[in-house]
Amino acid sequence: MLKIRYKNNKYNSVWLVEPMITIGRSATNDLVVDDPYVADKHFEVHVTHETLTLKNLQPLKPVRVNTVDVIGACTLKVDDEITLGTIELIVIDPKRESKVSAAETSNATQMRSVHTTGWALKANHTALANRVFPLKDTTVIGRSADCDISLAAAHLSRRHAQLQIIDGALFVKDLGSANGTFLNGKQVMEARVKRGDELRFDALTFGVMGPADEMAKTTVRSIPIPATPAARPAPAKSNPQNDKFAKQHSFAKKEQPAESSGVGGKAGLIVLAILAAVVIAAFIFKR
Repeated sequence: MLKIRYKNNKYNSVWLVEPMITIGRSATNDLVVDDPYVADKHFEVHVTHETLTLKNLQPLKPVRVNTVDVIGACTLKVDDEITLGTIELIVIDPKRESKVSAAETSNATQMRSVHTTGWALKANHTALANRVFPLKDTTVIGRSADCDISLAAAHLSRRHAQLQIIDGALFVKDLGSANGTFLNGKQVMEARVKRGDELRFDALTFGVMGPADEMAKTTVRSIPIPATPAARPAPAKSNPQNDKFAKQHSFAKKEQPAESSGVGGKAGLIVLAILAAVVIAAFIFKR
């Protein structure tokens, strides 16, 4: 089965399925082409097995196939180029196009690794099959074929928004689109975008893939706080009256033992005097 797609954008393509597909500016077409020259429904491609027939619906506006202007109808084959105004389309065989040589694949991988920024948009819309779109330093997204990410969505502006990477950080800027640019559900004109955010351009939503925010990488270390020594009780303020009472009381206590020893000494002298008188009386009575 063959496809028709933008010549400079392999992601904007449609399968050439029976019985036919339509191409023009209107959103009802199978492939939407936005150019002032293009009519709402400009031409049809009729499909019968592997036979393709282009039918121009606008005789006053020829469709150029390779180098020939087609007013009525003509047969198409693989690699035919179709020009409408400034838009260039091409008929491709996906099987043949996917057979890229190992050398070309290696070179493409090396080029991507050299120019990679670490940022990408992952489509959440089923029509885009969850494709991942790597971002350059400056990436313009819109419906125009000359955008870095060109998407054939009817309500997407020709140049809808710009994504720019400054010092490793990603920023989005709305380019005056008709239906707005939204970051996490909130309409914005210009804002910083972080990994895990959701960007929406009209109805097309994308998840943001990229490096972690630098602030999220910073580890805050806690500084141990030395234990506060227990506060010593403050010495009680001296009261002159209390100090005087304490000194008197202490002096009285110290004098008591001396007074007691004096009383005991007097009593001993009295006893000795009595004993001496008894001895003298006994001596006199014997004589």
